[in-house]
Amino acid sequence: MTGTTQDDYTDRYARRVRGMTTSEIRALFAVASRPEVVSLAGGSPYIAALPLDAVGEMMSKLATDMGTTSLQYGIGQGTVELRERICEVMTLSGIDASNGASPDDVVVTVGGQQALDLVARLFLDPGDVVLAEGPTYVGALGVFQAAQAQVRHIAMDADGLVPAALEAAIAEAGGRAKFLYTIPTYQNPAGVTLTEERREEILDICERHGLLVVEDDPYGMLSFEGEAPRPLRARRREGVFYLSTFSKTFAPGLRVGWILAPHAVREKLVMASEANILCPSAFAQGAVTQYLSTMPWREQIKTYREIYRERRDALLDALEDLMPAGTTWTRPDGGLFVWATLPEGLDSKAMMPRAIAARVAYVPGTGFYADGTGTDNLRLNFSFPAPERIREGVRRLAGVMEQELAMRAVFGPTTPHRRRGPAGADAPGPDLA
Repeated sequence: MTGTTQDDYTDRYARRVRGMTTSEIRALFAVASRPEVVSLAGGSPYIAALPLDAVGEMMSKLATDMGTTSLQYGIGQGTVELRERICEVMTLSGIDASNGASPDDVVVTVGGQQALDLVARLFLDPGDVVLAEGPTYVGALGVFQAAQAQVRHIAMDADGLVPAALEAAIAEAGGRAKFLYTIPTYQNPAGVTLTEERREEILDICERHGLLVVEDDPYGMLSFEGEAPRPLRARRREGVFYLSTFSKTFAPGLRVGWILAPHAVREKLVMASEANILCPSAFAQGAVTQYLSTMPWREQIKTYREIYRERRDALLDALEDLMPAGTTWTRPDGGLFVWATLPEGLDSKAMMPRAIAARVAYVPGTGFYADGTGTDNLRLNFSFPAPERIREGVRRLAGVMEQELAMRAVFGPTTPHRRRGPAGADAPGPDLA
């Protein structure tokens, strides 16, 4: 029968499918992309800032002059030329030959998302534990849940991951924790940055317990207040996997990222990638290689920094001017996101339909926790809308929140409200603001 929504394959799916859930961000795209909606939801870079004419000419030459290779199959690890360029990019963050970075240990991936998937394929068995910041990147949660791993969140505050909470979580996992997944710089979704002191302390804790570290660093070059702290991988080479992408500094549509892995693991990552995709796109790799070789990409990153700083300031100013009393938020020094905590009694997920009706979109905080908490939080993106649109979006959102607060003042909350405590308990917790 055509047109039915019934899933007749339920009893045939593999067990890992049970861990697959729809991304709350992807589910919002259909409505958030409408022109009348101010979207503060996605994490899209402002691609219009690129010199698109020059990029288009570069792409055309790539097809006409090098089409016999750029439109052909490639090798599973990625081209030597791109891996060399990637090592040049990493030197800007302090990851270089002096701490063991080599093109031989770089594996090119289909965006940062495939990099996460490869690490999960190599290290996670069903029932294993992944330690991750709470909140954390929604795409990582999907990968780990599909691998049938348990995600246990580690509390953060304004200085990033709390070392004492990490120690406690390792002890509680009882040897089942395979790695720490962390976004230490301009974290998604919280926007906070792990301090210098804590970076060393976190590495010491993981080394002492034999815990691998998966460092995700998509935003490190998008700093607004001076240079970002050196990545964890620039401080230790053993046991640290460094993941990054060109999606935030060039173009997400090309889907090019990478892993810098310990040498012993490199070959297994390549085999896992070949089994997964055979090889990354030769054309996309060629485009990134040409961009890094022939265009002023360092100046382009400075342009992005200036644009995003202006838009961050527009968002922070609008929040300060328009948000109801009791709302708090983080103040990121880089990246793309602000994390807001709602006044007591408001539920970001329950409020979402009314926000869409008011023509504004955000991401409810529940999407960034494996256990469904985060109802009192939401993530706001400032990279894509123009400053005046950001302010209008906050004005609309503030209006929805005022209406919700007025309704609750009359009728009371419809469900008990839960706030996430320092170790995941339902109790007042540290504010990230």
